[in-house]
Amino acid sequence: MRLAWLPRDIVVLTTSTVNSFNHSRSLSYLDKIHKNIQGKYMNSKILLMLQLQNQLNDATNGEEWVKGITKNKKVINWKRCIYMECAEMIDSFPWKHWKNIEVAPDWDNLQIEVVDVWHFIMSLAIENYAQTMRGGIEDLAMNISDLEAFAQVERTSHDFAEQNAVIAKVENIMRIALSTENLELEKLMAEFFDLVVMSGLNLDTLYRLYVGKNILNQFRQDNGYKDGSYIKIWDGEEDNVVMKRIWEENGELTPEMLYHELAKYYLALTKKS
Repeated sequence: MRLAWLPRDIVVLTTSTVNSFNHSRSLSYLDKIHKNIQGKYMNSKILLMLQLQNQLNDATNGEEWVKGITKNKKVINWKRCIYMECAEMIDSFPWKHWKNIEVAPDWDNLQIEVVDVWHFIMSLAIENYAQTMRGGIEDLAMNISDLEAFAQVERTSHDFAEQNAVIAKVENIMRIALSTENLELEKLMAEFFDLVVMSGLNLDTLYRLYVGKNILNQFRQDNGYKDGSYIKIWDGEEDNVVMKRIWEENGELTPEMLYHELAKYYLALTKKS
């Protein structure tokens, strides 16, 4: 079964039963695919993540969300989403001088929070392009791919940066999001891609974690997240952590299979309740 909210490209490029590629191999295959429109390079992973985010926002907020309002007439503030998520990100570190200062940073949680911020940055960018008539998703994907800061994310793997440097980078992102001046979208993107590298991620790992979190977000929506009935803590762990472990430990999983694995885990959890 194909998840209705996934762009067809994602399923074709990640489902081994459809095209004989397993997931890890398809990521490598996808990395070689790009579009060249009017002489400009467009990274396909960036394009697919933007497509996924746009479709998830359509499903969650209604198809006119780019106007800054949901289908229920609630105002959308992506900049606030970004700086509030960044504040949560900082809590991945033992920054409080009065509490547990020797505790190791929670790098796994940091990476999940980085992906959460990416959801909101992409949403802000899509909204901005629509409202300022800069173009559509393909135009945005080309411009992101052309950013100097993006080149570093396309490299292989990276070590974690020193925690105070990471916190400073997160706070830079917060400053941009909190600014009441005109949105500096390219600067925001550049700071974010710096953060991706400092968090030990690259394009492949960002992409894979993003797809996993996107699926988890859809699973939440399908299981009562909006009305408050969804259970977020699964046997003492946040659902983010469970998703990341399932996704990382099973390299052959397709997006649909991950959704079904989450469903099985959640069903067992609700039976205990």
